[in-house]
Amino acid sequence: MSAEGVQNFLERCFKLQQRETTVRTEVVAGFTTFISLAYIMFVNPNILADAGIPKEAAVAATLWIAVLSTLAMGVIANYPVALAPGMGLNAFFAYYVCGVLGLHWTVALGAVFFSGVFFMILTVSHIRQAIINAVPDNLKKAIGVGIGLFIAFIGLKGTGIIISDPATFITLGHVTQPTVLLSLIGLILTAALMAHNVQGAILIGIACMTLASMFLGLSPIPQGFGDIVSTSFPHMGATFGQLDIAGAWNYGIVSIIFTFTVVELFDNMGTLIGLTSKAKMVKPNGEIENLDRALTVDAAGTMCSAVFGTSTVTSYIESAAGIAAGGKTGLTAVTVAVLFLVALLFAPLIGLVPGFATSPSLILVGTLMMAEVGNIDFKDFTEALPAFLTIIMMPLTSSIANGFAFGFVSYAFVKTLAGRPKEVSPIMWVVCIAFIVNLQLRP
Repeated sequence: MSAEGVQNFLERCFKLQQRETTVRTEVVAGFTTFISLAYIMFVNPNILADAGIPKEAAVAATLWIAVLSTLAMGVIANYPVALAPGMGLNAFFAYYVCGVLGLHWTVALGAVFFSGVFFMILTVSHIRQAIINAVPDNLKKAIGVGIGLFIAFIGLKGTGIIISDPATFITLGHVTQPTVLLSLIGLILTAALMAHNVQGAILIGIACMTLASMFLGLSPIPQGFGDIVSTSFPHMGATFGQLDIAGAWNYGIVSIIFTFTVVELFDNMGTLIGLTSKAKMVKPNGEIENLDRALTVDAAGTMCSAVFGTSTVTSYIESAAGIAAGGKTGLTAVTVAVLFLVALLFAPLIGLVPGFATSPSLILVGTLMMAEVGNIDFKDFTEALPAFLTIIMMPLTSSIANGFAFGFVSYAFVKTLAGRPKEVSPIMWVVCIAFIVNLQLRP
């Protein structure tokens, strides 16, 4: 196929001109997103290994589910959003379900599968979509801002600019340490490139910091072919199809399945609202473009993650890095999927990118996502408090779902007690009850 034919094919699939983007921009955005979330290739298998899952199989399951689910999100939903096993849910899977409760990892995978089935039922019945569309406009804007603060907080921790403190919980880190200082330099360099509207500024910043860290001896330099290409192709034979559905059902772990479902539902919902808003995919009436398809992909991905042998798959907030780099279509996600596939062979090389080199990009994306705060109505206190709680609770509790919970519950009760109960839809009340019940069942 000629270059023109490829261009026409991509235009038909992803509507590049309609969304005012180009193939080059989408590929750069996909690469940026991939670099920002590449850490999941190493973190998730380590967590799953603590649950008893064989390490090599966990690596393969993590990469394959990321490849297939992200590819589906790009092709089916045309979203510039990457999917992979979710952080937080993998810790709940390994350290509570398999650790505290002592369930075998195959039974825990059965619980993940049930939550995926429940997601699919909610999706095909349009209940998930109705919940998202019922979110008040101010809360939708607050979700995007809250996610921005949350990922900026993650970035600040990743760079070492802020650290834990027993007296004040967090405090300023040792900014003169080489890695922290290099992160600050990278942050300023990337910000300057963005100010000059340089395409792929975030990616350039990450590459520069990685090379500088190697030059300064802060991260390893490839010493040979084995440090670049994997000598063995990871496979998931030890985990594929090993989920114990009957065991999960017989155990009667309603609270566990409910927790998997509720946390994933609202984590993913909050992430999608924030990312689609940033990508200009929210219609004037507040509805999100192709939401049905995106949620179907997510539900199917959750079920497949259990079959492959990993914890629940979810949309990643790091996709905001690619969106900030110009990604607006599913071609960004397809690029990420291809890079995850390549990563099966080049995992050692990807691992040479240090965390402090990617963390500044999260700070910058958080800065960009703060723009919506000026559009929130803070004059009406029944709108202001729920929006504020939504924003502040995400970074302070390290959970998008918790921010959502405080926003929903406070909105419903403040509106009602202020004499304006008609502004609270029945769906809002159902969600509030679900959150309250989840707090009771929470381990």
